[in-house]
Amino acid sequence: MRFPFTPLRSTNVMTTITDQIRDKFRNVLMFDQNMLILAALLGFLAGFASTFFRWMIEFFESIFSVKGFSLAGIPPQTYPFLLPLMPMLGGLFIGLICKYFPNAVKENGVHKVMYAVALNDGKVRKRTIASCAVTSSITIGSGGSAGREGPTVQIGAAVGSTIGQLLHLSTERMRVLVGCGAAAGIAASFNAPLAGVLFALEIILGDFTIHTFSPIIIASVIGTVTGRALEGNEVTFNVPVHELVHPTEIIFYLALGMLCGIVARLFTFMYFYIQQVFEEKLKTADIYKPAIGGLIVGMISIFMPQILGNGYDVMEQALTGQMFWGLAFLLVFMKIICTSITLGSGGMGGVFAPSLFIGAMVGTAFGSSVHFIFPTLSASAETYSVVGMGAVAGAVMQAPLTNILMLFELTNDYTLILPIMATCIAASYTYQRFTKHSIYMQNLLNKGINIRHGREASIMNSIKVQDVMSTDITTIAQEMPFRKILETISYSKNFYFPVLDNRGDMTGILSFSDIREVIFEEQLGDLLVAGELANKKVCSLTPQQNLSEAMEMFSQLDVDQLPVVRGEDKLKVIGMLTRGEVMAAYNRAILVSGLDR
Repeated sequence: MRFPFTPLRSTNVMTTITDQIRDKFRNVLMFDQNMLILAALLGFLAGFASTFFRWMIEFFESIFSVKGFSLAGIPPQTYPFLLPLMPMLGGLFIGLICKYFPNAVKENGVHKVMYAVALNDGKVRKRTIASCAVTSSITIGSGGSAGREGPTVQIGAAVGSTIGQLLHLSTERMRVLVGCGAAAGIAASFNAPLAGVLFALEIILGDFTIHTFSPIIIASVIGTVTGRALEGNEVTFNVPVHELVHPTEIIFYLALGMLCGIVARLFTFMYFYIQQVFEEKLKTADIYKPAIGGLIVGMISIFMPQILGNGYDVMEQALTGQMFWGLAFLLVFMKIICTSITLGSGGMGGVFAPSLFIGAMVGTAFGSSVHFIFPTLSASAETYSVVGMGAVAGAVMQAPLTNILMLFELTNDYTLILPIMATCIAASYTYQRFTKHSIYMQNLLNKGINIRHGREASIMNSIKVQDVMSTDITTIAQEMPFRKILETISYSKNFYFPVLDNRGDMTGILSFSDIREVIFEEQLGDLLVAGELANKKVCSLTPQQNLSEAMEMFSQLDVDQLPVVRGEDKLKVIGMLTRGEVMAAYNRAILVSGLDR
């Protein structure tokens, strides 16, 4: 009997598999298509918002200037006396806004965007757009020593997050849109599309996958086009063409990089120190602190007006060789102090432009000295000024690649690629000898927020040992004989046993591995006591430590259980913590947070 062969079933199975594969690819493509469309829209909106923010700064600059005085009918002879008071007046406005709208302004800063991406599902409050634009434009426009890149990033990120929230997008898409907004804002503000992309990927997202890369490129391109349509296609700095004079000159650039790394560290140290002084040591109402900071900056500007505002015009002088090296040397320290005072006292703005300013002055002073000593082996001072700009900014932000590309786009000068790369890397490496964290990351760490390991680390840090530890423990007296030890542990569910003396103080810890070594030595049953078997080098936890610290200790010691002691008395055991209990608590927290979203 012959049976016909029909491959229909096999064909159907293959068709089903093919359809499933096609559906998966379709979903991926649909994801990319939707995100690219949103990225293009976001690029336009963020580009327009960034440009509008620049117009706001120019508006307030005109208000707090001689032009504004003349419109107000103030006599010209009073101009020199009133101009130094403008940063104080701007600070007073900031103080009033902070008093009546505290929740709106306390969320300002690039580090807040980084926090939103890492730990807050990409959610940035809608009010950030208005609050950041108004407060930052007042600070910069009145003469405060700050830059516009930080607020620009926030405004763009807030626009992206707002769109994502209105459309009820997933967490993954929300984070991508935040990155798109930040990239478009930077690109439109500085006419630097590549730098916008790298800034969003390297600093904001820390993610270089294809799902994030493509939308961010589209947003950055559209943002740049929008900015050029509104502001024109001009480079930020007009500099002459430079070139490497001699191959050995690279040594000078490496030395400049190390110097820039040291200066960058000085900047971040002073920034956080003065911030601490205003927040903790200055005993006055918060409403007056920005005005006090503005008054100090204004008084310094009487002698050095170059420190006011973002300082782009002063940088232009350094880049074109019109800056005296002695003045440049003094401006390095004055800009560090004034920027720290402006931002530390409560003023709003970014640190990128001040970092460029400081780097340009360092490069001018260093380059003038080198060129004076080695005129035939080194370029002019303005060359080193260009290179120094990117070195200090790259070290402060810990983003050398972003700043290398941004420097090219800001100057439209690609002839110094080797010196710029060498100097930026040397500066970042030197900076890391002092601290591993960028100024943005340090801002978060000072507030007890660590985003390095993302949401998981945050969860582990939020749970205390006392919330997880077990108080059902089995202790062993140090004089207990071995035979009695075996009897005691046979009824226990623990694997580690604290050994106590007559006063109840822990003198060691006994584990199953310690017992296993002598368990077959029957003649030692009555001779060997717990104190002789126990491990005297005991590491313990306190109830107030978090699970992240506990897991680190578990890994270092390669153990599965640790005793928990009283914080004030390291010898009194109050519980035990196991590695399994830590993981169970973490999984429960992950589940709860997932349900909350």
